[in-house]
Amino acid sequence: MTDASSRPAIGRRTGIDERRPFYPLNIAVLTISDSRTAETDTSGSLLADRLTMAGHVLAARRIVPDEVPAIQQQVLSWVADPGVDVILTTGGTGFSPRDVTPEAVQPLLRRAMDGFGVVFHQASRETVGVSTLQSRALAGQIDDAFIFCIPGSTGACRDAWDLVLAEELDSRFRPCSLVGQIPRYRDICN
Repeated sequence: MTDASSRPAIGRRTGIDERRPFYPLNIAVLTISDSRTAETDTSGSLLADRLTMAGHVLAARRIVPDEVPAIQQQVLSWVADPGVDVILTTGGTGFSPRDVTPEAVQPLLRRAMDGFGVVFHQASRETVGVSTLQSRALAGQIDDAFIFCIPGSTGACRDAWDLVLAEELDSRFRPCSLVGQIPRYRDICN
């Protein structure tokens, strides 16, 4: 018979380990909208503000229309840029006729990150209830860059950053974060 102290802990707590170094990521923000401008893009502004307040670098920021070629062209441009580690898109993930972000991004993915949609919907359900079903949020990897496609509302962007991405993109998060999968950090952030 073994005593309780010799068994592994089940349900270990996770969180930020302040003893570990923080490694900033270069993050690009893409707003997908036919109507938003630099002045009215509150969702893109929220993501840009949140990521810089967290210590990351805003590598680029653009607005493109809800059109598959425009979305793909901008995303692939950033994927090819060694100065961009992560792409955050906002908008175009719903069910209106012009919402085409998933159709634009999915064919580009080398790997899908199915868990992002699950975790985002769990977090979002706490703020918008079952309306979260109207989002086709998705994430994955295109070459070595990670992309997260978030709904266009400011509230959805807040939920995505505050409740999911802030920790997942922080190298100090334990038991692990995506930072160790970024090529320039692979050897130092395992």
